[in-house]
Amino acid sequence: MLRICRYLSKAEVGQLVIGLLFVVAQVWLDLKLPDYMSEITTLVETEGSAMGDIWVAGGKMLLVALGSAACSVVVGYIAARVSASFSQRLRSLEFRKVESFGPAEMNRFSTASLITRSTNDVTQIQMFITMGLQLIVKSPIMAVWAVCKIVGKGFEWTLATGIAVAVLLVMVAVLMAFVMPKFRRMQELTDNINLVANENLTGLRVVRAYNAEGYQEAKFTAANKELTDTQLYTNRAMSIMMPAMNTIMNGLSLAVYWIGAYLIDAAGLQDKLTLFSNMVVFSSYSVQVIMSFLMMSMVFVLWPRADVSARRVLEVLDTEPSVVDGPRREGEPGRVGAVEFRDVSFTYPDSREPMLEHVSFRAERGQTVAFIGSTGSGKSTLVNLVPRFYDATEGQVLVDGVDVRDYAVDALRDKIGYVPQRSTLFKGTVASNVAYGGHAGDAGRVELADVSTAAGRRHGAELLAASDAPGAADAGREAAVRAACDVAQASEFVERMDGRYDAAIAQSGSNVSGGQKQRLSIARAVYRHPEILVFDDSFSALDFKTDRAVRDALAERAGDCTKLIVAQRVGTIMDADLIVVLDDGRVVGEGTHRELLDSCPVYRQIAESQLTPEELAA
Repeated sequence: MLRICRYLSKAEVGQLVIGLLFVVAQVWLDLKLPDYMSEITTLVETEGSAMGDIWVAGGKMLLVALGSAACSVVVGYIAARVSASFSQRLRSLEFRKVESFGPAEMNRFSTASLITRSTNDVTQIQMFITMGLQLIVKSPIMAVWAVCKIVGKGFEWTLATGIAVAVLLVMVAVLMAFVMPKFRRMQELTDNINLVANENLTGLRVVRAYNAEGYQEAKFTAANKELTDTQLYTNRAMSIMMPAMNTIMNGLSLAVYWIGAYLIDAAGLQDKLTLFSNMVVFSSYSVQVIMSFLMMSMVFVLWPRADVSARRVLEVLDTEPSVVDGPRREGEPGRVGAVEFRDVSFTYPDSREPMLEHVSFRAERGQTVAFIGSTGSGKSTLVNLVPRFYDATEGQVLVDGVDVRDYAVDALRDKIGYVPQRSTLFKGTVASNVAYGGHAGDAGRVELADVSTAAGRRHGAELLAASDAPGAADAGREAAVRAACDVAQASEFVERMDGRYDAAIAQSGSNVSGGQKQRLSIARAVYRHPEILVFDDSFSALDFKTDRAVRDALAERAGDCTKLIVAQRVGTIMDADLIVVLDDGRVVGEGTHRELLDSCPVYRQIAESQLTPEELAA
């Protein structure tokens, strides 16, 4: 818990210091109350005392009580303010850190666990800081100060207070020994229940299709019951604390009065008034001592769970991504869009067997290089090494003649338009999803044309004209979105949607079909007009006609981009400049479609399973 305090800002530390001063003032005022009570008791018991003196002492006591209340309000305000700003910073730091994680780090922390750590765990820390400033700081100061005040006022009373405090500490220590492991377990079970709920919601269609609602309910019930049982155990254990504290406090008060009665009865006439006054004062101070330890025990209620939460948050914040920035932001001159693999091998962090072995090929600017092979042959793994989702175990992956490990990650990925296997859309509009991650309003990046062709030059001129019009940024962005959708063959269904390019897209794109999501994902990659386009089996949900139309549009309008295509269909890659055939992580064939039919048995087997003899002979 102490380690996480290093993320407090200087302003927050300053506020905590001010709060500490108010806590000290509050303790001083609280400990002045018994003195005025003793003064009033002495005045009442002394014959001939003026009523005005009693009123004056009572007025001072009232002012001290009001001052203590005011200090308490200020301390509570400061604690709430600091805890809120600190928890906001922790959530932001966690979010930023998770954004830097690659697949290797995401496999270490499950999605459900990361959500719990940035919500429930941060809330536990916030609650502890809100209460802690008042409890952790105030309790020891009050306890020590009160003990110093009562020392010397009676050995018997001091001994009784010491025994009560010792019993209290032993009880708290025993209780914590039983409860602390359960608090750790509770956070893990919270992760688990979030995981089960997330799986059920994500796979709701499959659950319904297989009538597995009962199975999912049983699974959730089991996770819910385990968490509930653990919470009940901790709550029952902690529920013992308050009655025990009250019993000790009431027992101490009884012991003080009983000892006081014995001492007063045995004392002489002159000492009775002094002993009675001391007993009243000691009774107040002893209760404050016990209350101090009672407040400290409340810290022990909050500390275990907050400590576990702080450790879990620090686990995320202290995790260093395996993919780190290099010094380069640009490649070698004249090598724009070039991709090269030099004897690349790769093994996943949690695997012993290599996924790729000694892969080498080269793709120059404007070329289309395709990868095909059986399921699990390493196609997706290979293209994922280009944007550095993972780093190669051996060999080099070069972009523009520079090893990708030497690039700053953002500079490298700015060169790449990536379309994953599983299309992902975000809640928003068609336009916001297509322009996602692009440079809206940047006239230099809205062109989506190969200026080496007449059609490309005409298309580029139209977009540049749009970018010079009033509201150039918005016009350029809209023109680029439309152009990207045209390339991805998405315009045909977007134009029919209510609102067209401003049509709403639901979370995860649940209001569009799989093929429509895939086309919008392709449009998103094309929108950036990157140097390199990576398609990771991104044409699988398209029919043959649309597949062909997209590839023709890419050739015409993004002909200057290097295209790396992972595909299962031979028809998708027949026209590629280079086809790389993978089998069990190794390159077993490399060439054009016609060359591979003659030289590569693996490719020929795949082609024969998908194409007719006439198509093979064509």
